[in-house]
Amino acid sequence: MELAIDSVGQVSSVAVSERGRVLAEITWPTGRRHTPTLVPQIDAVCTAASIERESLEAVFVDVGPGAYGGIRAGMAAAAAICVARGLPAVGLSRLEIEAAAHAVAAGPIVALHNAGRGQWAVGVYTGPAAHWREEAEPGLVTLPELARQLAALGEVGVLCGEVAGLGEDVIGHLSQLGWTVGGAAASMRRAGLLAELAWRILDRGQAAGQSFAPARLEPLYLREPAIGPQQPVVGAPFPLGTSALETTE
Repeated sequence: MELAIDSVGQVSSVAVSERGRVLAEITWPTGRRHTPTLVPQIDAVCTAASIERESLEAVFVDVGPGAYGGIRAGMAAAAAICVARGLPAVGLSRLEIEAAAHAVAAGPIVALHNAGRGQWAVGVYTGPAAHWREEAEPGLVTLPELARQLAALGEVGVLCGEVAGLGEDVIGHLSQLGWTVGGAAASMRRAGLLAELAWRILDRGQAAGQSFAPARLEPLYLREPAIGPQQPVVGAPFPLGTSALETTE
């Protein structure tokens, strides 16, 4: 049995799985109350799956990017459970989890997270699930840089994650170019998706003798924490001219 924890955003999710197959899952709005709500929901999902915490054999956790408090809450809970019981831990990016919901799509799957200050976190992946791979490491881009990155892919695919934040004009333009824009429900991060992805990594890694000690977990911040209001990195809009986003046949 495995526990999957995703607490990096305004909505959090936990799941219990068996070899990556979800048995129970709970998703709830957290706002910034990640720490006080997480442990009760872990207990609730274990109850829903009719298991005790002592039955867990691994813990999977979303390591970001996202809210710093949420990332720390999830990783601290995962590490505490794993250290106490000597369990392996697997950490994955929120962008990969969001992209995994569209793993059957042809072409690149681009997951977006509004990182604030005029920047977006972007990750690029391709499927199908059995051949899942990361095409570009998660990184921060401005909107003009995002346009150039999409054009450089050379083909259209799926945009998912916090796509709605791009605005209707940008979404309409990208749709005209052939991009499929994932809806809010389809793009919602789910701990069940984390469980499926992480189980494959754990299963293959353990067979190859790889270590999954909780001390190896690393948060994916992409930017140093900052206190108080921050100035935008850049205010340039997304270029809507077709020439800036032409794709090859």
